[in-house]
Amino acid sequence: MKFKCECITLLCTFKSGCLMRTYIIADNQYITALGISTLIKEKVGAENILNAVSMKDLQFKIKLYPTSVVIVDYTLFNFISMEQMLIVKSSAPDTSWILFSEDIGELFIRQITATDPSVSIVMKGDPKEQIIESLFTVENNKTYLCESAELVLKYGTPLKSESEHEKLTPTEKSILHEIAIGKTTKDIANQKNLSFHTVNSHRKNIFRKLQINNIHEAVKYALRAGIIDLSDYYI
Repeated sequence: MKFKCECITLLCTFKSGCLMRTYIIADNQYITALGISTLIKEKVGAENILNAVSMKDLQFKIKLYPTSVVIVDYTLFNFISMEQMLIVKSSAPDTSWILFSEDIGELFIRQITATDPSVSIVMKGDPKEQIIESLFTVENNKTYLCESAELVLKYGTPLKSESEHEKLTPTEKSILHEIAIGKTTKDIANQKNLSFHTVNSHRKNIFRKLQINNIHEAVKYALRAGIIDLSDYYI
């Protein structure tokens, strides 16, 4: 029965004699996932479109569909770091990945393209025509970079100085304090009566705004900014 179901799924991915790739959408914003799914169906013609609700779910689905196109909002999905995301990607080397986010920092763009130049980048604010173009490009196993990503790479846009970083909101500062003193996302969620997803989204936004990639860098920033002091850190 399992083999029969897999065969039916495979047959459903054919369109006009061509094998269409499976699309896996890893975006925790329902309306965005629905919108990109509609574009894929209407413009690319693919019909096998799946949603991944967690990193484990994504790993399971790319194992089932090792040549799929993965569309992920890095800032909202539950990756801890860029390195973790690339480890998941490397586990299925024949997949093609599109980072589809509201905003990605300049440092992140440089790091991700230098580490894995096969990753495509599109912003959610890009015109529909460019988003569609990115889908067709990646469908054909090529890499697509949106205009803002290309400008960063071509002209080497200077990084923001520390004083010019986007200001953290009071909630983000509070969460950064808890992160810097060693509390986990689950601990913070329980303490503040928030969902795990909400705290994780705040964490992603903090890391994006500060252009940092790990806890060590978060601690260094929190110390410099006076969000924690050494007595907090060593408790």
